[in-house]
Amino acid sequence: MIPFSVLDLAPIPAGSNAAQAFRNSLDLARHAERLGYRRYWVAEHHNIPGIASAATAVVIGYLAGGTRTIRVGAGGIMLPNHSPLVIAEQFGTLESLYPGRIDLGLGRAPGSDMRTARALRRDLQSNAERFPQDVMELQALLGPVQAGQQVCAVPGAGTEVPLWILGSSLFGAQVAAALGLPFAFASHFAPDALREALHVYRTHFQPSAQLAQPHAMVGVNVFAADTDDEARFLFTSLQQQFANLYRGTPVQIQPPRELGDDYWSPAERAAVDRTLAHAVVGAPDTVRDKLAAFIELTGADELMVTASIFEHRARLRSFEIAMDARHALARGPALA
Repeated sequence: MIPFSVLDLAPIPAGSNAAQAFRNSLDLARHAERLGYRRYWVAEHHNIPGIASAATAVVIGYLAGGTRTIRVGAGGIMLPNHSPLVIAEQFGTLESLYPGRIDLGLGRAPGSDMRTARALRRDLQSNAERFPQDVMELQALLGPVQAGQQVCAVPGAGTEVPLWILGSSLFGAQVAAALGLPFAFASHFAPDALREALHVYRTHFQPSAQLAQPHAMVGVNVFAADTDDEARFLFTSLQQQFANLYRGTPVQIQPPRELGDDYWSPAERAAVDRTLAHAVVGAPDTVRDKLAAFIELTGADELMVTASIFEHRARLRSFEIAMDARHALARGPALA
C-alpha cells in the first residue's frame, strides 16, 4: 500500500491564536509519527487569519525538533517570494540540524493575494515565470561546491536536500518532469487538472540524479469521524473557509455548523463543491472505500492527507481513521 503523509497549515480556530496552533501542530506531528505517516509538511501562506505557517522554515524547525523519525518539510515554499540563496541557507540549516529528515517542496504561487505578494517581494520582478530557473539555482546551491564558485550557501552547500515541485496546473507537472523531480499535485483544492497533470508528468519525466522514476503525490482532504453525519458536520468548517476566501473575507477557522441555503448563494456553493470535489468525508468504512477509489483514479505513489478541523481532538481522530483505512486497504478486500 502506498505511504500516507500529512499536510498541515497550522490552522488557527476562531477564538484561539498562533501559539496554540503551533502546539496543536506539534501534537499532530507526534501523533502522525506514531501512526506511521511518512512525512509531515507545512505550507507557506500569508495574510490569512486562519493559517499560522507563514514563517515556514521556522515552523519546520519547531516540528522537527519535537519529533524523532518522521520526515518534516515544506509543502511548500513559494519560491518567487524568496531568493534561492536564502532558501538554500534556511533548509541547509534544517538539514544540518535534522539530517535525513528534511524535504523542500517548491511552488510558484504567491501564497496570498497580489497586494501581499508585493509587500513580501517589494516588487514583482521576481515573478513566477522565473520559477524553473530559480529551482535550478536552488538545486545548485544545495549541491556540491563547484570550482570557482563565488557564492555558496553556508550551511546548505552539499546537503542536497530533496526537492519536490508542487502544482495545481500543468505548469508544475512540466517543470517536475523536465527536472526529474517528484511532483505533488494540490488536488485538495484544485481538482480540475488532476489527471491531465499526472499524465503530463509521467509521460514527460526525465530521470535525474535525485529520482530515477516519476513519483507523484496527490493531496486529499480527509474528514473522518465515527459516523458519516459527524464527519459531514466537521467538514462544514472547511466549506466555510473556502466560502469566505471566495468572498474576499478570510477569517479564522470557524466552528462547524449547519449550512443552509441562507448561508451562501447557489454560485458560492457550486464553487466550493467544485473546489472540494475530491474530499473524502465519512465514517471509517466510507473513508476506506473513498480512498481506495481516489487511489485507483490517480494511480498515486503517495497520498498527502490534510484536514483543517476546528476541534483538535477531532482532528487527531480523523488522521487516525485515515491511517486505519490505509492498513485495511493494505490487507486487501477480504479482510478490509
